[in-house]
Amino acid sequence: MTDQTSTLYAKLLGETAIIEWKALERFWAKGDLIWVDAGLDLISVAQAMAENHSETFAGWRNDGTVATVSAEQALDLQQRDPKIWAVVVSPFILIQEKKTA
Repeated sequence: MTDQTSTLYAKLLGETAIIEWKALERFWAKGDLIWVDAGLDLISVAQAMAENHSETFAGWRNDGTVATVSAEQALDLQQRDPKIWAVVVSPFILIQEKKTA
């Protein structure tokens, strides 16, 4: 990892926050939410997106570990109201359900 890369990672990590689904619903309606599977590092995905690593990002999309939030997912999140990690890579918001211990 280069200094520049680690600086971007640290910047994105610092901008990551826990948010409620209710605050994200309007972004989902606009199609701006990207779901990141719990098996991936949210910040690494955000970094790949910010640095335009399109092949890496396409691989995640193809295997289903990164995708736009579906209507079914949105309904599930609305009903369960879990804690969600979020980070902005404009114009998108990448989200991941916070793992519970």
